[in-house]
Amino acid sequence: MIDSKEETGCGCHGNSERAAVDPAYRRALWIVVILNVGFGVIELFGGFLADSQALKADSLDFLGDGSITFVGLLALAWAASTRAKVALTQGIFLALLGFWVLGMAAWRAMNAVPPEADLMGGIGIAALAVNVTAALVLARFREGGDAQARAIWLFSRNDAINNVAVIIAAGLVYWLNSAWPDLVVAAVIAMIFLHSAWEIIRHARAERKEQGPGA
Repeated sequence: MIDSKEETGCGCHGNSERAAVDPAYRRALWIVVILNVGFGVIELFGGFLADSQALKADSLDFLGDGSITFVGLLALAWAASTRAKVALTQGIFLALLGFWVLGMAAWRAMNAVPPEADLMGGIGIAALAVNVTAALVLARFREGGDAQARAIWLFSRNDAINNVAVIIAAGLVYWLNSAWPDLVVAAVIAMIFLHSAWEIIRHARAERKEQGPGA
């Protein structure tokens, strides 16, 4: 994994240098992993139950954050070449997930059936609560005002914006009795997700290139 959240452009795995020397920070990151992966699985199932593409897209955001943080923590003792290879694999996998969500949204658009707005909105509110909790867990590590701390909070803010968009879409689905708000939000979240995946791939390839042939 790349050391800086700002360097990857995804802002999702914390400062690996600090995690290597600060057990409290490392524990906080593990809590964030559990929150993200655990709720990501719940939201993905909720997306299928509610028939909501926006929930499925948002669940990928949770699963992507959690998996990248998880591998970043495991990779603390790995060689740089191994970290770059794993990052590249992750980036490709996340990109495939993003394309899957876009494809599903396009397919649903041809037979647009409104999702379960109540369930969609409730899960969206729960997702917002999870992101706020994750931000609070990391709050005491913000001291110093460094770029890493700012990146954590910027990414938390972006996650919260996604959650609010899902909640608003649920309200519009209920009000308009239309699937289109759900599909539009799903497409937007998936595009943002694909951008993060591309940044991971781009930086992983750059690291491998710097390490030379055979890296």
